[in-house]
Amino acid sequence: APWNYPVQLILVPLIGAIAAGNCVVVKPSEISKNIERLVVEVLPSYLDKDCFAVVTGDVQETTLLLENKFDYIFFTGSPWVGQIVMTAAAKHLTPVTLELGGKNPCYVSDTCDIANVARRVVWGRCFNAGQTCIAPDYLLCTLEMQEKLLPALSKAIHDFYGPNPKESPDFGRIVGDKQFRRIRALLSSGRVAIGGQTDEAERYIAPTVLVDVQPSDPVMQEEIFGPILPIIVVANVEEAIDFINARERPLVIYAFSSSDKVEQTQHCPSDVLLGRAGGLILCPLIQMMATHRCPVLCVPGNSGMGMYHGKFTFNTFSHCRGCMKRGMGREPLNAPRYPPYTQQKFRMVRATSKVTRKDDCTLL
Repeated sequence: APWNYPVQLILVPLIGAIAAGNCVVVKPSEISKNIERLVVEVLPSYLDKDCFAVVTGDVQETTLLLENKFDYIFFTGSPWVGQIVMTAAAKHLTPVTLELGGKNPCYVSDTCDIANVARRVVWGRCFNAGQTCIAPDYLLCTLEMQEKLLPALSKAIHDFYGPNPKESPDFGRIVGDKQFRRIRALLSSGRVAIGGQTDEAERYIAPTVLVDVQPSDPVMQEEIFGPILPIIVVANVEEAIDFINARERPLVIYAFSSSDKVEQTQHCPSDVLLGRAGGLILCPLIQMMATHRCPVLCVPGNSGMGMYHGKFTFNTFSHCRGCMKRGMGREPLNAPRYPPYTQQKFRMVRATSKVTRKDDCTLL
């Protein structure tokens, strides 16, 4: 399990696995030390130790753990670690669910409620200091919309976190020094339009918006996982779609528009981008995690593979088995199946297996 939501991302898969009747080995992230210690202390108090175990440790212990043969492996984390997990699973032909990452795009059309969009984008990008796998990773909009959005984004940041977000009790910090230095280095991309302040001692990075960003800039080469929002200028929705389609598949695509054009079949990202992302969200951000009816769905690529959330987690950890039962009577009905085969038997088989259609039902 990862470090960014260490309790939720342990318990949600665990609950589904237990409900489906499995024994489970849990491996918390070694980065979130306090939660790792809590899980080790608390979980055995509520679950059978013979069926549910907690393994702790760093890379060495995780590598040894992956050498074992499991019936199923569920991993949440980065794409490059996902490759390691999948390689280890392949040695035993073990199926996997990988909930990884990718750069989630957010398209904003010229026809939308700018103030509402700004508030939703700032909340989605800055919640948990941006350390959320389904957070919007970059904005796509026209130059005209960018100029309208910037003051609205600045106002939303001020409304949420005050004149100095560093002093706000509602704005988080980056989890570790290594992660802080990586994210801070991304501030060299483009030009800082909002924010940009940092404090290494506190691992603080201010809510930041970058403009004049090029597709080749470092901030566009990896998942940011921090409170930085680059804006990519496009001419229209078609160019935005082409930009998204040319890149790795993300976990989710967000789109904001008050125009039917963006939502009509011939223009809508949900149609053109079919299969390009795990999910498509029109207008809300992150809220797919708040409903058990909406799966966290990954499509093969950087976003991972498989799905979970609500009953989808139960389905992931269970096996859909086909069962058929038939009595031993009426054996003469089986006669056409048995040799020797004659023309009469062929005619009988063709007559009984002819496909006819009635409404939407196929009858054999």
